[in-house]
Amino acid sequence: MPISVLKKIKMSPVLPVFRSWVPVWLIRVTIFIVIVPGLLLFGLSTASAPGAAGYYGIEPADVQYSMIAYYAAVAGFFALERRFFVFTATREYFLICVILTVITSYVCFHTHSLPVLFTFRFLQGMCNCMSTSICITLIFGSLHSERAREIGYSVFYGMLLCITPVSTIITAPILDAWDFNVLYKFIIFAYLPGTAMLLIIMNNVRLSKKVPLYRLDFYSFFLYSCLLCSLGYILLYGEQYYWFQDQRIIWNTIACTALMALLIFRQLHLKRPYLDIAVFKSRNFNIGVLLIVTLYIVRGALGMTSQYFASVLGLDPRNIGYLMIANIGGIALGVLVSSRLILLRRPMRLIWMYGFFLLLVFHTWMWFLFSTQADSSTFVIPLIIQGLGTGMLMAPIIIYMISSVPPAMAGSASAMGVFFRFTGFCGSISLINYFQLRHKTIHINRFQDQLSGVDGIAGDRLATYAKALTAKGVAPDQSAKIARGLLSRTIDAQASLRTMMDYYLFISIILIVILLVIALFPYLNRTRINLMSSQPSPIGI
Repeated sequence: MPISVLKKIKMSPVLPVFRSWVPVWLIRVTIFIVIVPGLLLFGLSTASAPGAAGYYGIEPADVQYSMIAYYAAVAGFFALERRFFVFTATREYFLICVILTVITSYVCFHTHSLPVLFTFRFLQGMCNCMSTSICITLIFGSLHSERAREIGYSVFYGMLLCITPVSTIITAPILDAWDFNVLYKFIIFAYLPGTAMLLIIMNNVRLSKKVPLYRLDFYSFFLYSCLLCSLGYILLYGEQYYWFQDQRIIWNTIACTALMALLIFRQLHLKRPYLDIAVFKSRNFNIGVLLIVTLYIVRGALGMTSQYFASVLGLDPRNIGYLMIANIGGIALGVLVSSRLILLRRPMRLIWMYGFFLLLVFHTWMWFLFSTQADSSTFVIPLIIQGLGTGMLMAPIIIYMISSVPPAMAGSASAMGVFFRFTGFCGSISLINYFQLRHKTIHINRFQDQLSGVDGIAGDRLATYAKALTAKGVAPDQSAKIARGLLSRTIDAQASLRTMMDYYLFISIILIVILLVIALFPYLNRTRINLMSSQPSPIGI
């Protein structure tokens, strides 16, 4: 949001945009209730990928792409959304956002068509960008001191980090009783309390002078959104379709390259660019880009941990959600520590090294903990450490990126930050797909070769399984078939474990390299942190 808009918002101690009888604490609680359903919309696709795939009759990768379409809409619409925000009165704008979100959720609740699902998930991302923009503008307009703004930054990005575990906790009981599409109905009803409360306590005022909707750069929005969707498609489906051996990947790569060239050319020749490419002239902004992409790739490994809990240990979503409470607690603690360190003016390098080192501890520890049998309580402390590391890194890196450019470019820096978080998110999915499809196949073939060797290990294991089944009363011919299935399941579990260990070793190497980069470049501390000249991007999952 432009700084001139924020300066016109007077909200202390009682906000004029709200009714005079409303206390500040009620305003902030209401905004929190409003913002949570929008954040949960993103996490729906991760709540139960098998459940979504089964209900819609699609592949698990298609479920992930619906999430990418949502994210692409948020990143693509961010720069254009500010114009609509300034043009429309606050209550009307918020009401439009909620109505459109409810309509798109209702369509997703009823449809079984994949193209319709992708289209309306994209529209949901645009609506969520609008509603979240209102909420954070109201929040940060009331925070006039640097201390309050730092706490606001930390809380906001801490909420974003908690989306996945919170979604798992909330949706698990619903999925136990109903089909996947009922989650969209839940979102519709979840919007009602916060919407009603916010409309009651708000006055019908504007946050800034009305600016006509002229010279809207829909062309850049179209190019940028198509670029993001194509990039997400390549990174998600590339490994599954054997990359450039498939025409779909080839054509999407050509389209992505052409769209990027057109978008850059257009921004360089516009008087008011949609995305100001000049932000890349800042060396420290580019360092921030490297760190945020790395953080999102590393953070994505937690999804493989959840998969381990489900596929190897056999935990149901509800118990996985209970385990993730430890991760939420770690995030809250990490956010608290990082905000305190920033307020005390501790060096950014020091905060980053603490955070990345904690993530290195988590991945190294998990490498040793991976096993076919384990007590779930064993993973509580590692999950706390993972949350502590990510909580210490998210807000400091984003604050550093925005502070490394002039205040006039803060909006473009924030928009580019969303783009690189999107890129890191998709890159994490691509890397996980590579390890699961390539490395797992290698391990399965290796295990099969070992079992079928001269030692006769496979025969001995099959005989053991068959004997145990026969002792339980299973017929001999059936016990032989079941024994073969059990052996295949054992091989698959062991291959999955080795794949996860390979991936966590890979992530550990990345973290070691990043720690060395941070330690060897002392000029990273030269950026002066400025929290008063900007506010967070509307969303950055």
